Amino acid sequence: MAEIAQVWSAADWRGSQVADDPGWRLPLSSAQQDEVLVALAVAQGADVPLDSVSREVFPLPTLGVELRRLADDVVHGRGFALVQGVPVDALTEEQCVLVAVGISAYIGDLVPQGPQRAPVVHVRDGGADAASSITRSYQHSGRLGFHADPTDVVALLCLRPARSGGLSAIVSSVAVHNALVAARPDLARLLYEPWWFDRRTGDGPDSFYQQPVYAIGTDGRLSTRYGPDYIRSAQRGAHVPALDADRVEAMEALDRLNHAPDFLLTMELRPGDLQLLNNRVILHSRTAYEDHPEPERRRHLLRLWLDM
Repeated sequence: MAEIAQVWSAADWRGSQVADDPGWRLPLSSAQQDEVLVALAVAQGADVPLDSVSREVFPLPTLGVELRRLADDVVHGRGFALVQGVPVDALTEEQCVLVAVGISAYIGDLVPQGPQRAPVVHVRDGGADAASSITRSYQHSGRLGFHADPTDVVALLCLRPARSGGLSAIVSSVAVHNALVAARPDLARLLYEPWWFDRRTGDGPDSFYQQPVYAIGTDGRLSTRYGPDYIRSAQRGAHVPALDADRVEAMEALDRLNHAPDFLLTMELRPGDLQLLNNRVILHSRTAYEDHPEPERRRHLLRLWLDM
């Protein structure tokens, strides 16, 4: 294996450095909100499947320019962005889904999710048992460890927040990598080796797979694939070897850095907030949350996976 070294990236940032930077936020003006609603009407008239919603079907002549700028920064820059003020309050759930897909058409290509190949996943507490072999992280209200989704970009549109909790937090996996290399290159080296992960599709061998946490692409850029919850649950696989002491130490060191206040950037997503994260260079998590008793007020986000 090549020497483990720190890497340069525009996505190497710390939360304390970027928290007050307005460059990653795009608050929509009233004119831009009206543009979204007009595009929604056009898309509804076109009556095409969600996976066929394109920029032509959902025309955003001025906002689209800003969204493409954000997309470039998500891919080649700091790796994340937040669109604020998407007009969801007066829309039906079906209309919100169409708006999320239409806006995301300016960011990347829609990727089907899960065994059902769903274009959009509804992130809400379904009362699922977090310890179950088929429960996914979006189906319960518990805390989530810092992780990356399996596509280039994940988009999350908030329709309703929880009564309390559910705070979104992100870290630059590049900054964390570089800090770990500087402090413990021996542990960083372990993270370049294959690790077992759990797809949580059941108890069969196909639910488990191997990949490194860190990898350097042919373009010289660092890519991170991490998820402590899914690494630990992979231990249920009969053929998966137990985590040895060195790997446990590597995960503990990585988790400490991911939760270090200097690295963290937190966001309290409000209705109409659309969070965009580059899974190659950003890890994200969520605190546990408590919901409203009324079903119509409970936390509800829409998740889209995008390839660039």
